[in-house]
Amino acid sequence: MGAGNRGAPRPVCTFVATRTIPKEHLIARSVRLLAGLFLFALGVVFTLHAELGISPWDVLADGIQIHTPLSFGQAVIIIGAVLIVVAMLFGINPGPGTLANMLLIGLFIDVLLATSMGAALDQSHLVFRIATLLGGVVIIGLGSALYIGAELGAGPRDSLMVSVASRFKLSVRTSRTMIEGSALLAGAILGGRVGIGTAVFAVTIGPSVHFFFDRFGMDPSGRRVVAEQEGH
Repeated sequence: MGAGNRGAPRPVCTFVATRTIPKEHLIARSVRLLAGLFLFALGVVFTLHAELGISPWDVLADGIQIHTPLSFGQAVIIIGAVLIVVAMLFGINPGPGTLANMLLIGLFIDVLLATSMGAALDQSHLVFRIATLLGGVVIIGLGSALYIGAELGAGPRDSLMVSVASRFKLSVRTSRTMIEGSALLAGAILGGRVGIGTAVFAVTIGPSVHFFFDRFGMDPSGRRVVAEQEGH
């Protein structure tokens, strides 16, 4: 940075690991990251096949794919890339996990959709579709806890959330609600799949992620509390 920025305040959070990570720990974290991203993508596919409505960001991706040659997964990647660029403009630099999140969730989604696994669920009894939706929420919660717990960088949406909260002096909750609401509105205008499942997802995803954070001994920031206590 130049001399003119010497007195400027540092960003609240960069989501980039600054300490050196031992090789064996890095390998374990990378495996955890990849497993989490795959499970997150699998959960998204479950919610898509349930045909009861999808998450706000997936509504936006669905709307984009309707009006472009992009696949659903490619739309997810494009959205993630845009969010990372916006966050960088606000001073939030992506970590390796952020970039992996942007690329791999969309890729995994397209691969899973190409297998036609569960494609007939949309014609199943409502009970099975509800179970599929809730199963997707549980799997996304597990995947989220795994990839966040890898501590290799937050997802693009989390980076944007912190950027907006910091720039406009908002609470994280308010920032997240505004961003999710904007994504949902834009996706709905584009014709994305909005339904009761969208509301169910909004109400249940928090408890799902919280449950797995507790199971893995993680604090709200994603760090393992148990591991830190053992180190003292």
